[in-house]
Amino acid sequence: MPILPQMPLQNRAGSSPVQVPLNTHSHTRIEFEPLLDVIDAAKLLRIHPKTLRAKAGRGIIPGIQIGRVWRFRASMLNRWLEGMTDRGRRQKSQ
Repeated sequence: MPILPQMPLQNRAGSSPVQVPLNTHSHTRIEFEPLLDVIDAAKLLRIHPKTLRAKAGRGIIPGIQIGRVWRFRASMLNRWLEGMTDRGRRQKSQ
């Protein structure tokens, strides 16, 4: 069950998975989840983009750095949030 809020994003990559051919001679396609930029990912998490960059750089929030640019998968952010809420529940029950 996703815990990220359902909000419209101006994601240039689109919101649905993109089918990408493996090569020009193959009919096999793979599903590619569009990547969010720092602005869109920060909006989802409701934090400042600089905070997101810093936490991703320290490995606290999962992200992919391509050169100097950070990209994020919504599914990875959702899993990270679920892990954070699970840890909070366990600490409160102890």
